[in-house]
Amino acid sequence: MFKKTLLGGLVLTLLSAPVLARDTIADYQVSEALAHPKAKEVLGDNIQFFFGKQAHGKVEKTLGESRTNQKTNAFAKSDKEACQWVFLSAMKALKNQAEANGANAVINIRSNYRNNLTSSDSTFKCGAGAIIAGVALVGDLAVIKK
Repeated sequence: MFKKTLLGGLVLTLLSAPVLARDTIADYQVSEALAHPKAKEVLGDNIQFFFGKQAHGKVEKTLGESRTNQKTNAFAKSDKEACQWVFLSAMKALKNQAEANGANAVINIRSNYRNNLTSSDSTFKCGAGAIIAGVALVGDLAVIKK
């Protein structure tokens, strides 16, 4: 009996391993994530965000690069839902770093998932697995003319 239970547990573990190891990397729309009802509450309107090569006001002062790598619980969530939520966490981290350094904008925001830097005006990269989803962003802190 013990051997059958042990064998059954081993088979289930081996069959579930690929599911737990899933890491689907996909692009999601920045505009859709920023339209999430929580986005305005989380990000406020003190800091402006510009992705990729989006046009922005004249840069009066640059204050260095800001990096963030956020993870969230993806269990029982769709990849899209988990990725939008963790994107807001990453954006909040950029916002907090901008405020702490006296910036009023984060410009040239790029995805940096697994240290693979990609630039887009409209999308961000997110890796989602069975349990965790993650977004890594890099941007330049700046004071821009409004």
